[in-house]
Amino acid sequence: MNERPARPQPTPNALSAPYWEGLARGELLLQACARCGTLRHYPRLLCTDCFHDGVRWQRASGAGRIHSWTVAHHAFSPAFADDLPYTLVTVDLEEGPRALGRWRGDALAIGRAVCARVERRADGHELVFEPA
Repeated sequence: MNERPARPQPTPNALSAPYWEGLARGELLLQACARCGTLRHYPRLLCTDCFHDGVRWQRASGAGRIHSWTVAHHAFSPAFADDLPYTLVTVDLEEGPRALGRWRGDALAIGRAVCARVERRADGHELVFEPA
């Protein structure tokens, strides 16, 4: 009997822990520069505009539009083999940054309005997007 391996899990650190804690609460959090307010995603040490290292966290609306997508037909890890094929979408969030998540919907189109939600699984949480 071939048992499917466990999915890889994130290893939160001081920089990313608030993001993962937010996801566990069902919230998509973005970093905002404490100096200039520039939003960024994924968590980074320095602001991409002013290079300040101060940060505050802000809840994203989850609203956005599809920028691009890809359909995975080959599992990068055997843990995802049962999910094939699956679609990942890159979304331009209403707040500005882009985010990546699983697609849970029908027809895809560049510019299509979407909303984010957090899908809870037995082994963690996953950011997903669906039609708005």
